[in-house]
Amino acid sequence: MTGGQAIATAPDPAAAGGTGRSAILRAARRAFTQRPYAEVTIRSIAADAGVSPSLVVKHFGRKEELFNTVADFGPAAAELFDAPLDALGRHMVVTLVTHRRERQSDPLLRVVFSLGNQDERSLLRDRFHEQVTDALTARLPGHDRALRAELLAGHLLGLGATLGLHREGAGAQATPERIADLYAPALQKLITG
Repeated sequence: MTGGQAIATAPDPAAAGGTGRSAILRAARRAFTQRPYAEVTIRSIAADAGVSPSLVVKHFGRKEELFNTVADFGPAAAELFDAPLDALGRHMVVTLVTHRRERQSDPLLRVVFSLGNQDERSLLRDRFHEQVTDALTARLPGHDRALRAELLAGHLLGLGATLGLHREGAGAQATPERIADLYAPALQKLITG
């Protein structure tokens, strides 16, 4: 696999359920964002996920196919942006918080760990820009929509990072709706311009 090679869109296996699949996906996200592609092995991902290498292959096939799944933000973006513009800020916050709690993973945050790295991990950034920031830009009305989309993406990443940092803090005790009451107005202002 080369850094310039396009990767295919794959469905989000976490949405399909199953703790083995979810654990494998979480381990793969960690591995591909923290180490060069060539250093990542199916065996190391399996060990981190607490499953056998054959289970990884059964669910995801080859390493390249697993990487393609990790690099796909499309399903998360579709879920996050599935609301009318006048309710989009609140929807994004509630969806992100609910996703984190139900699936024990953040739908977007893995891109942050790839920010200082090269090789195939740069594809995570490219995919994020294409599937999240550009998709959001296309939905926004008015002037400076590309800038507002970038700032919105930053807010969503910041919320995910904050919830991850304070796993047992006040945010963990609050309902997704209460978090949206406080956080969504800033997002909505960026949405409407």
